This record gives sequence, structure tokens and C-alpha cells, in this order.
Amino acid sequence: MTALVLPGKALATAVQALPENALAPNRQAALARFLERGFPTTRLEDWKYTDLADVADISQRWLENGAPVPSAESIGARVAEIRAAIDIDWIVISNGVIADGMHTGGSEGLSIATFSELAHAPGYEHPLADLNAALLPDGLHIRVGANTMHTRPLGLMIVDGADSLPGVAQARIFIELEEGSKAQFVEYHASIGEADHYANSIVELSLAPGANADYVRIQRRDRRHTQTHRTSITLQESSTVRYSGFDLGGRLIRNDLDIDISGKDATALVGGLYIAGDGQHIDNHVRIDHRIGPARSEQEYRGILGGRCRCVWNGKAIVQPGADGTDAEQSNHNLLLSERSEIDATPELEIYADEVKCSHGTTVGQLDDAALFYLRSRGLDKQDAMRALTRAFGASIVSHSPIDSVADHLTEIVELRLSAFTDGDDA
Repeated sequence: MTALVLPGKALATAVQALPENALAPNRQAALARFLERGFPTTRLEDWKYTDLADVADISQRWLENGAPVPSAESIGARVAEIRAAIDIDWIVISNGVIADGMHTGGSEGLSIATFSELAHAPGYEHPLADLNAALLPDGLHIRVGANTMHTRPLGLMIVDGADSLPGVAQARIFIELEEGSKAQFVEYHASIGEADHYANSIVELSLAPGANADYVRIQRRDRRHTQTHRTSITLQESSTVRYSGFDLGGRLIRNDLDIDISGKDATALVGGLYIAGDGQHIDNHVRIDHRIGPARSEQEYRGILGGRCRCVWNGKAIVQPGADGTDAEQSNHNLLLSERSEIDATPELEIYADEVKCSHGTTVGQLDDAALFYLRSRGLDKQDAMRALTRAFGASIVSHSPIDSVADHLTEIVELRLSAFTDGDDA
């Protein structure tokens, strides 16, 4: 496959038009790196199932139209809808721009600022991080102070609009939990508009010794829109992260979750549910590096696929030399509701240490005929029987979401998404 690159002059013009702040020198360095490397292509092992040609095309057309930034007014109704559904404290990033007045201050022990205010230069270790750093207007820095118990979840709403012209937006968030602190976060992605749109976001989460974070990511982008997203988590001694991701929307979605376990007795509990229908492509890549033991990690992802769609799950756990006492488990289960649905599932274990406990497995199947017959014999019609079985398949991920205040909303939107299959709209 040929390289996926963008016109350098037009991209440089878009970078130059961004706000003149402390990020400007970093943007130029990131721009040079992206122009050298371009978008990842299917020649790379980690990208062989996900082609970003459409993303490159949207980005080029956006540049050709002068790299417009839509008004935040167009997404006001969507923002209000999400606020009404989940009653927590929200910070809104609309079309890559942090909403005025939404990032200042914070409750006791919680500080919120922008990258430019702190002169925080985002890193760019990956090609898509190069693009993000080059086109980032500003980033969000959140710090939870030592021994702070922040009991009310903090919402991070990333909402984009593309009404008439193609759109591209970047978002970046760095969250730092200091020693002994505890906090909960809800990251919510949504989009509206009939034009093509590409969103590229990065979240970094750093947990100091003894810190605890509960994290829920919800992706409900418009079915015409695309997104690449990377979450990087670092765990120090005796820290714990409980993470759940839910992918229900978007045309092409790629999620990378990297967890680095760098301290003894750290724990990473990871769950994910992806539901895909006609025309959707959802790719989840998870990598957990155990650099020291004892430590524990669990991965459980489930997928429900209907219509002509394709999903990818790659779960990797790497036990580095000297990480004795590691306990790493991973599983992936997929329910195919159509003969036209396709799943590429790859569990991987790389073990370079002794005295470890590691396991992995994956399954792919269809609705059980015997279970369907049983439910219908008890008076349920075919649609209700299918709905009950698909609901039960995804329920274990929904019920284990680590934040209670989003549980009702998750149940509602998962039910809504599954109804498209059982009603024949996404078959």
C-alpha cells in the first residue's frame, strides 16, 4: 500500500493558523515528524486490518477547504442532551476547542488547567500523536492532589460537528493522580452533522503509588464519522485502574489502550463492549506491559456484530524479564448476528519471566438455537427472544462498569443500539 500523506504546505498553513501560545514550538516539531512518517498503513502489523485511507481523504479535503473550525453552537443540543443523561461535572471540548470557563479552578484537591497555561508540551511517540500535537489548539491538564478522595465523577465530553464541510478535530487530555488519591472519570465522544468528520484524540493517565482511578469511555459518534483514539495509562506501586470502554457508533473507529505496569502490586482491570452494524469498522488494540511483579491485569472484551461490518480485537499482555508473580488474564467473546459480519480476534501473551499465572482465550459464535427455542416456547416472539439473548451477552460488561452514576445511561444506550439488530434495521 502507498504511503498516506497530507500536502505539507496546506498542513503547515493550518498549523500556523492555530492560537499563538506555548505549544507553538512543539507543533512545528510534531509537524516535521508527521510529514516524514504520515498516517500508519496496512503494511504495519498493528494496522493490517484497519485502512486509514478514508481518514487521509477527509483530512485532505478539510485542508483544501481552509481547515475550517465549526461553531460550537451547532453542537449545543447534543451537549445539553448528554448533560441531562448523566448528572456529573462536565468539561466540554467542542471541535478541539476547550469551552470557555469550563476548565478553570476545581474543587479542593483538584486542579484543572490548559497545556498552554502550564507550558506542557505533549509528546509524539506515534504517527497519530504527531498529527495530534501538530494541530492541537490546546490541551487539558487535570491533577488530583495527594490523598484526595474526589467522589463526584468528572466528565470529559468531546463533541464535534461537521454540518456542510469536512471536519477534523484534535483533543488531548493529561490526568495525574498523586499518591494515595482516588477519582472517577467519564469520557464521552459524540458528533453530529452530515459532512464527513475525523476526530483524533489522546488521553494520558498517570497514577502515583497507592492511587485509584475508575474510568469509563463511551463512544457514540455519528455513523458517518471516523475516529482514532489512544489511551495511555501508567501504574506505579499499589495503584489500581478500573477501565471500561463502550463503542456504539462511528463508521471507522480505532482505539489503542496501552497500560504500563511499573510498580509492584499494581492492578489493571479492563473491560470493553463494541456493537457494530452495517458499514461499521471498530478496531480495539490493547497492550499491557508488566514490567515488575507481583502485579495483576485482566482484559475482557465482548463484541456484538450484525449486518455487513468488521471488528478487530487484539489483546496483548507482555510479561517482561524479572516480572515474577505476574497474574495476567485476557478473554474476548464475539456474537455474530449476520453471516456478513466479520471479526478478527487475536489474544497474545509474551512471557519472559518465571512463576507467572497467565491465560487467554477467544470465542466466536451465533445465537444458540436451543436457547432461542426455549425462550420462544415460554411465550416470547423471535425478536424478544433475540433481544433477551443479545442483552445477556453484553450485560456482564455493562454491569461491571466501575462508575454507578453512568449505569442507567449505559443500559439505555446499549438497549437502543441492540434494538436495531432485533428490529431488522442493522441486520
